[in-house]
Amino acid sequence: MSNEGSLLPLNRRKSRSLAQDLMAELSKQITNGLIKCGDKLPTESEIMERHGVSRTVVREAISRLQAAGIVETRHGIGTFVLDTPSVGFRIDPATIVTLRDVMAVLELRVSLEVEAAGLAAGRRTPEQLAAMQAALERFGHASHASDAVAADFQFHQQIAIATGNRYFTDIMNHFGTSIIPRTRLDSAYIARTDQQHYQDRLNHEHQNIYEAIARQDTDGARAAMRLHLNNSRERLRKLHEAVEQPETPSTAP
Repeated sequence: MSNEGSLLPLNRRKSRSLAQDLMAELSKQITNGLIKCGDKLPTESEIMERHGVSRTVVREAISRLQAAGIVETRHGIGTFVLDTPSVGFRIDPATIVTLRDVMAVLELRVSLEVEAAGLAAGRRTPEQLAAMQAALERFGHASHASDAVAADFQFHQQIAIATGNRYFTDIMNHFGTSIIPRTRLDSAYIARTDQQHYQDRLNHEHQNIYEAIARQDTDGARAAMRLHLNNSRERLRKLHEAVEQPETPSTAP
């Protein structure tokens, strides 16, 4: 079977499979009531010991549970089971595996969020604008990847809320943080890029969207959102190409 388009090399597949298995097991325990809504999950160390897996596998499994809307992590406190999500349309993070999958999600976001940004610019309230700004500030000060992803999603979620159309909000909530490409990328790959430059570019793009919405520029908000999402696709494509290219052996004596 061809591996074309995969975001993860062969030497990472085993870890991803273990994370998927652990996610499935934890989900089963939650569904069966062994871990109830509102309960705190065991610590990373406890899960590692019980299931015989590494800390990396535990964190990836929990990240998938977060993206699926099953748990939430409160930093410094722990990870807690959320109320049982309503049955409805949801993107399963476990199915967003290949580059093609992630690109397809970004295409869907363009069709949804460009219009949402335009509507938000015309309809937003001062309170909603303040919520967007607060999400941007959290994103700018995030010290952990999961905090950045959560703040990123909150910013886009607030834009959906500001449309005044509950269907935009509902579909964004159903998607959850699985729509943010960084939740699908291996952290080791991102570490090979200039992380600060990457973060600065995202901040700049988010700020342009916010400013257009703040001045109630509907066309400007649509354009800024389209540019942001198209840039996300291009960054992802370049990152994938860099990962797939074999390192050139050194010719130094």
